[in-house]
Amino acid sequence: FLPLKGVFPLHCRQVLCCTCGVPIPPNPANMCVACLRTQVDISEGIPKQVTVHFCKQCERYLQPPGTWVQCALESRELMALCLKKIKSSMTKVRLIDASFLWTEPHSKRIKMKLTIQKEVMNGAILQQVFVVEFVIQSQMCDDCHRVEAKDFWKAVVQVRQKTVHKKTFYYLEQLILKHKLHQNALNIKEIHEGIDFYYGSKQHAQKMVDFLQCTAPCRSKTSQRLISHDIHSNTYNYKSTFSVEIVPVCKDSVVCLSPRLAQSLGNMGQVCVCIRVTSTIHLIDPNTLQIAEVDGNTYWRNPFNGLCNPRQLEEFIVMDIDIIRDQKLGAGAGMRSNKHTLAEVWVQKTSEMDSNQQYYCRTFLGHLLNIGDLVLGFDFANSNINDEYLNKMNPHHVPDVVLIKKSYDRSRRIKRRNWKLQELAREGDGMDTDDERQYQDFLEDLEEDEALRKNVNIFRGEPLDTIPVESDTDDDGAPRVSLTEMLEELSLTDATGGEGADMMTD
Repeated sequence: FLPLKGVFPLHCRQVLCCTCGVPIPPNPANMCVACLRTQVDISEGIPKQVTVHFCKQCERYLQPPGTWVQCALESRELMALCLKKIKSSMTKVRLIDASFLWTEPHSKRIKMKLTIQKEVMNGAILQQVFVVEFVIQSQMCDDCHRVEAKDFWKAVVQVRQKTVHKKTFYYLEQLILKHKLHQNALNIKEIHEGIDFYYGSKQHAQKMVDFLQCTAPCRSKTSQRLISHDIHSNTYNYKSTFSVEIVPVCKDSVVCLSPRLAQSLGNMGQVCVCIRVTSTIHLIDPNTLQIAEVDGNTYWRNPFNGLCNPRQLEEFIVMDIDIIRDQKLGAGAGMRSNKHTLAEVWVQKTSEMDSNQQYYCRTFLGHLLNIGDLVLGFDFANSNINDEYLNKMNPHHVPDVVLIKKSYDRSRRIKRRNWKLQELAREGDGMDTDDERQYQDFLEDLEEDEALRKNVNIFRGEPLDTIPVESDTDDDGAPRVSLTEMLEELSLTDATGGEGADMMTD
């Protein structure tokens, strides 16, 4: 059977290419694929080499006009950034596929294979695959410029505490190091009564202020100064200043509360001892063992100051001690401390051993003191103290001596101390003799207060054979930091002193 005239089967319908004469299936251009590609280049106008800016310091890529983004190699984010660089030249073609081609990581080249389609002569659709090379060019971002400039800052956090002792600052320094909040600071400068943190952005400074408000009782103020103003784009350039004032009370300070505040804290005595300063002020009444916590808002509504500074501590020797077993508190009394023991003691100054002058007082150190022990305290009987609330108190309610802490041989403790702390890299005149003494006081506080050590990273500083594993006290009773609290930077070795052998596997 012959087909009808003018009708041919589908497999017989072929035409000759108008250029090379090769039989091809009919298409709108009447040209074969090879000839069509020689006549039309659908990738024309698309750049085959593009520059991408990269910051070496922060490892970020520039996304025009002024945004820097973090992108890993061969990631979706990097592909989107590269495609945006050639998006304007691909408006007349259709992108079908895009993929990365492998290049050496240090070659500063990113190759991407693109597949595009475009309608050409008489409605024919042509598909083409080609490679675009992106050249990585180094350029420092604005944030890294500020870091390198050192003096260029947009926000500063001024932390101040109007006290003689720096225990609170040493404690905040360890918290900042532990939470790594110092990494965004351009510069840290130590000045009188405080420390300044300089930042390249206001957000980083605000983060530091929020951290300080959560870790120490303080209050803050904010101000800003106009540096420049662009009237065309209506943009302003400010320098912000955050002033943070920490309460002027340190650990081991003796304070006198207002009658109203003392009543609100459970009818505790007005003369109290500060045993710890964290996010709140921890107070203890040496006459009743009542404890209370005063937060920042409560303090600024009812402020009180330290009656004596740690430089005025005097050394006493315990002549007699009597533990008070059953102490009954009045109605409405607050919580009592379970870590301390109330005792009545007779003490005498070590500087007045040639006289018979002794002082009677109550203390919360009954669990530590024995007859003949040395203890540090404040002598109220021979001091001239000018305080609003203390002057209004009944003289019979003011103690002659307030004992603060037991005294140990400092030189021996320093020699046996086998741990260390990290320090912030900051500008300053360095430590003088008084600063060194205050820093040693802070290290002793860490040894004596386990609750304070939980928030501090302690690192090993001496060989393992001098670190007690089980014992938390020295031979003379001085508290020490045990090995279990210094496991962060330990490098365990075998009995021969060398590194242990590899693990045996089947």
